[in-house]
Amino acid sequence: MSNYFEYLTSGAADKEWGLYLTTVGKYHALPHEPYPSKSHPNGYYFEWKQGRFLNEFQLNYITEGHGIMQTRAGEFPIKPGSLIIMRPGILHRYKPNSKTGWTENYIGFNGNLAPHFVQQVFEDPDIPVIKIGHHVEVLDSFQKIIDLVKEQKPAYHQVASGLIIKALGYISTYIKTQNIGNEDVDKLIHLAKAYMWENVTREIDLHTFSKDQRVSYSYFRKTFKMYTGIAPHQFFLELKMMRAKELIVSSDMSIKEITYQLGFDSIYYFSRLFKKKMGLSPTDLRKMNL
Repeated sequence: MSNYFEYLTSGAADKEWGLYLTTVGKYHALPHEPYPSKSHPNGYYFEWKQGRFLNEFQLNYITEGHGIMQTRAGEFPIKPGSLIIMRPGILHRYKPNSKTGWTENYIGFNGNLAPHFVQQVFEDPDIPVIKIGHHVEVLDSFQKIIDLVKEQKPAYHQVASGLIIKALGYISTYIKTQNIGNEDVDKLIHLAKAYMWENVTREIDLHTFSKDQRVSYSYFRKTFKMYTGIAPHQFFLELKMMRAKELIVSSDMSIKEITYQLGFDSIYYFSRLFKKKMGLSPTDLRKMNL
């Protein structure tokens, strides 16, 4: 792989956007070579003895090799698939194992919105290393940011900020899946989704479903929401709205018939809910389709 890094200057408009890119790079540290490279500018380069403070957030995704990360919270091992999270004002230092070296992919960013997004994904600031495994989506987001920086087209900072959020979204998914994930949980969620879809035209009892799966309803609800990002009842309503949209567009059933077929007692409630979810009323959707 070819090494690449860039440290960026940001204008007032970039900073007003709320999230802006400060640096991006990828680097293959060979075994036994000095680390970090002295080609990094002041504020980024550091000696192991002193460590380093940053004035920004950085994510460093290690895809090959081993190493360590040290902060005042302790020492943390780094393995392939590890993500290093660096926050402003936190003294830290890290390095690859001299026998293995490592391959790192990193982005730096800042802005008024940056703390919000970082906190949403990484809740504990005392844990600077998280094992997320190998995920091409994260690497692809990092690579697309590199491509943007190389081209530097107008407003590339704004496009890069979207890719930063995209990468954080993928990382959040992997972390949540690890926190709850095993084959039994995957099976439970898939069974629940299938149960909801098969019964989309009637009311369902998720307490009974949970009991049949030998788990408590509170555990099922919490796990389902963590896994999908939405509570089971809301997910079921979304399925009903999807089915309603299909019937409105592809059938000759009246809105009243669709309302009752999907288990709603009130046309008014169904229409209000449909408009809230879909952005227009059932009648308007049918007119537009015609």
